Amino acid sequence: MENHDLRQIIAQFGIEMNYASYGEGHINDTYLAQLMPHQYILQRINHHVFKDPKTLMENIVLVTEHIQRKVRARGGDPKHETLTVVKTQDGKNFYKTEDGQYYRMYLFVDDTNTYQTVSDPLQFYNAARAFGRFQNDLADFPVDKLFDTIPNFHNTKARFAHLLQAIEEDKAGRKHTVEKEIAFALEREKDAAIVVEALAKGEIPLRVTHNDTKLNNVLFDKKTDEGICVVDLDTVMAGSLLYDFGDSVRFGASTAAEDETDLSRVECSLELFEAYTRGFLEELNSSITKRELELLAFSAKLLTYECGIRFLTDYLNGDTYFKIHYPNQNLDRCRTQFKLVHDMENKMAQMRAIVEKYK
Repeated sequence: MENHDLRQIIAQFGIEMNYASYGEGHINDTYLAQLMPHQYILQRINHHVFKDPKTLMENIVLVTEHIQRKVRARGGDPKHETLTVVKTQDGKNFYKTEDGQYYRMYLFVDDTNTYQTVSDPLQFYNAARAFGRFQNDLADFPVDKLFDTIPNFHNTKARFAHLLQAIEEDKAGRKHTVEKEIAFALEREKDAAIVVEALAKGEIPLRVTHNDTKLNNVLFDKKTDEGICVVDLDTVMAGSLLYDFGDSVRFGASTAAEDETDLSRVECSLELFEAYTRGFLEELNSSITKRELELLAFSAKLLTYECGIRFLTDYLNGDTYFKIHYPNQNLDRCRTQFKLVHDMENKMAQMRAIVEKYK
């Protein structure tokens, strides 16, 4: 999109500013609009992924306003500790262009950092506390008010079914190149239903969850390096806290990048797993249930497996969901996840012992 077009879109929110590309997200296009000292985040919502941007933004406004009330009640700064949606000049939560593109704007959260990878256990511990606090702030939010912005997002059983469909259709003609990865995924089919069925049977509670708890979705205070604000709320829906815990460990406790090609470098760090478990349970120890604790270590494996089959599905379908920067990136991502799954299986007894230590 040309510069003058984006400036016109920014003007729909009642401001006139320059902008530049910002962040490293896989799904939405993000820009930083600024005319110092004022800064805003502008995003084009990927409506191919999020089919109903209007409902998506209603979810985000409900959740952020609820958290803002909690932050004010404890004497905090709501503009610093959660996202603030900037309305358009006609009072809407987003702007829709004539050609059907959707844009939203947030206040920029000043004096914060984001990290793509974990540099030390304390940082990961701080991220865990941020996500745990996010859970606590939304503990009394009525789950039935939220719409599923991506139905079955962490329904691993459904994700497995999508993989089977992708294997059968072989749209990109790649199936013959990934027989080893397909076999790995199929061997673990029984794992896919465990959390989904526990929710369905009422063995674990339905909660408001973030569902995309990567390290780079936490903003850290520049001075204290504490995790203060959880961002990227597109997938906030009803779910299990196991999804949030498991996805954090999947991303943050890995010793290598998500698209690392040297698989010998990929493993789950028990030191980082322990740091995250400690921080998460410090925030949630009084509310987490016995069955959730029993499944906590397993959830790290499950969410890693799920992400792996999602990358594999997208690769088989011709890379239609995740942004890629080179042809085989989704395959590389899949392989790192499956290597992590294998490593977690070997370390599962140790991971469960760590959960026992902090429960």
